[in-house]
Amino acid sequence: METALLALNGWLEAAGLVDWARSSAHVYPWANVLHVIGVALLVGGIGVVDLRVAGLWRALPLEPLSRALTPIAIAGLLVQGASGLVLFAADGAALAASETFQIKLGLLGLALLNAAAFRLRWCRGRGNRTPGGLLRASALLSLLLWLAIAVAGRLIAYY
Repeated sequence: METALLALNGWLEAAGLVDWARSSAHVYPWANVLHVIGVALLVGGIGVVDLRVAGLWRALPLEPLSRALTPIAIAGLLVQGASGLVLFAADGAALAASETFQIKLGLLGLALLNAAAFRLRWCRGRGNRTPGGLLRASALLSLLLWLAIAVAGRLIAYY
């Protein structure tokens, strides 16, 4: 994975993003702020849906809740992606060598695969208003993965 991350760093450098990310005292801190906002939107939005699918708050209708909060979670993921590229550009070589960063990216891949599998299962079962055990387990896994990604992100500075 380190080789791929170093290649990404080279591409970002060639595109001028590395110089831009390092050029101002304001770019990195604001990218960090946006990254945290992205976490709040993503985990806040999808976390509520995940907990509802897992069985909490059964009085809340699941489909309208999901329709309202999933776009917020997706917006958070997009904010994190954009801000994450800027944060990576500012220190790509060090991050590429960071085992904690690599773990975070691995967890991110698992979370995205879980989300895609959840969506496929969810769309197939639209006639069934009560999520089955597999969907409930996937929702709990989703919540745990997104929280683990946030924790790993915070630990990058220390390991």
